[in-house]
Amino acid sequence: MSKMVKRQVYYFDEAGEQNTQGVIEAVSHRLEVAGIKQVIIASTSGETAVAFARSLKGKAELFCVSEAPYRREWGEEWPCLKQEFRQELESFGVTIMEKVPYIFHSSVVEAARWSDTSPERLVKETLYCFGQGMKVAVDVALTAVSCGYVAPYQDVIGVGGSGKGADTAIILRATYPASLFDKDPAKRLEIKEIIAMPIAKKWWD
Repeated sequence: MSKMVKRQVYYFDEAGEQNTQGVIEAVSHRLEVAGIKQVIIASTSGETAVAFARSLKGKAELFCVSEAPYRREWGEEWPCLKQEFRQELESFGVTIMEKVPYIFHSSVVEAARWSDTSPERLVKETLYCFGQGMKVAVDVALTAVSCGYVAPYQDVIGVGGSGKGADTAIILRATYPASLFDKDPAKRLEIKEIIAMPIAKKWWD
């Protein structure tokens, strides 16, 4: 019989920002026993990352991944990080990533006139089955490795949400997007543990 380990997982009835504090609590507890050294947080304005930084100070190295410049193609403003949150994140020593690409919107047919389905879209839609926050938690970890902020092939905690705040946290092997399905199993993306996630999902058109 293989060794069994019991873990506490936080499940929320609904997706959304109201779960942020619960995710912070779950991640904080997990850091105490997991030996993880890095937490990568999706945070558009910086508010969610600040909440994590205040609670996790000294427990791990924190990274804030804000929105990519491509956001402007959706009619949204960029940069998105608010100055007051930027200053507080910098005071906590949080690494800020905002001039980085979207991993799952990087196909050459993303906004093309053809209706082809790209591999990025298939991976993105599959992750959506676990929730918007799951896709985002994986996305930011891949981004951090792809842009050289985090070393590849090590376990990190990825944190994501469904539009605003945080509702999902996972432990995963961070890797390069190009190594997602690598022939070497030690280089592949591997979602190792769910720390927190919503039961009811939020779907996007």
